[in-house]
Amino acid sequence: MTVAFKDWVKACQQRVEKAAENNLPQEALIPQKLHSAMRYSVIGGGKRVRPLLVYAVGQIYDADPENLDLTALAVECVHSYSLIHDDLPCMDNDILRHGKPTTHAAFGEAVAMLAGDALQPEAFLFLVRTKLPAEQRIKLVELLAYASSTRGMCGGQAIDLSVVGNQKMTIEELRLMHSMKTGALLKASVLLGAFAGKKTPSQHDLSQLEVYGNAIGLAFQIVDDILDVVGDTAELGKTAGKDALGDKPTYVSLLGLEKAKELAEEQYLIAAKAVEGLSEDLDGKERLIEIADFIIRRTH
Repeated sequence: MTVAFKDWVKACQQRVEKAAENNLPQEALIPQKLHSAMRYSVIGGGKRVRPLLVYAVGQIYDADPENLDLTALAVECVHSYSLIHDDLPCMDNDILRHGKPTTHAAFGEAVAMLAGDALQPEAFLFLVRTKLPAEQRIKLVELLAYASSTRGMCGGQAIDLSVVGNQKMTIEELRLMHSMKTGALLKASVLLGAFAGKKTPSQHDLSQLEVYGNAIGLAFQIVDDILDVVGDTAELGKTAGKDALGDKPTYVSLLGLEKAKELAEEQYLIAAKAVEGLSEDLDGKERLIEIADFIIRRTH
């Protein structure tokens, strides 16, 4: 690979940003306030980890850039909708996200709720608008729907709400909850990239990609929990210390800070090994290890 990782990240972030600007409903369209809230929530914020995974794996499997743009945007729309709802007073009740007021703080609760509601179907419209064969588009829809459902993100959030301040969790229960709430969409991003390509991934490679996706999903959440303890609000772009204040079970509260750091490193090694196990003739695999490192070493 001739492009440095930081330059590749910037290029991918710019691609998904441009895709959002061009494809999300314009603010001038009725209902203007709702469209403004949708664009506010997606454009101009976040690390774009999920799109990075779509681009990295899609490039390995020779996907058309335009198809990856729409696929990456679809994942980011679902992620953004989940953050809008997660920040609402009935959920985590936060007023800061990506260094700016949360959507409900900026537009009111009702508009924020609708913006999240609208971003989810918008995501699936983007998937069906790719120029992929129908069979591949159906697969992409299935993967994103499953990751967003009660078997994935929504189910994990429901479990999270049910235990806050009410009961202690075992490490196994915490791991299951976050494999659904956080990990499912990260793993789906990996698989979406694979199924958006012109090359067909082998069953062996799909298994390795699932291992990779599970490992980085867990690592991402562990690092989130660590940063909530050691980070500061200005750097994180969201309110630090919320987990402890809300009596939320985390990897730090269950394992301690040092053990949580060790577990994150273990997941990085699992992810790297899975990448090494992919077919030897695939180009660009190293990007996946770089993304895993990016997840582990991030400071916000």
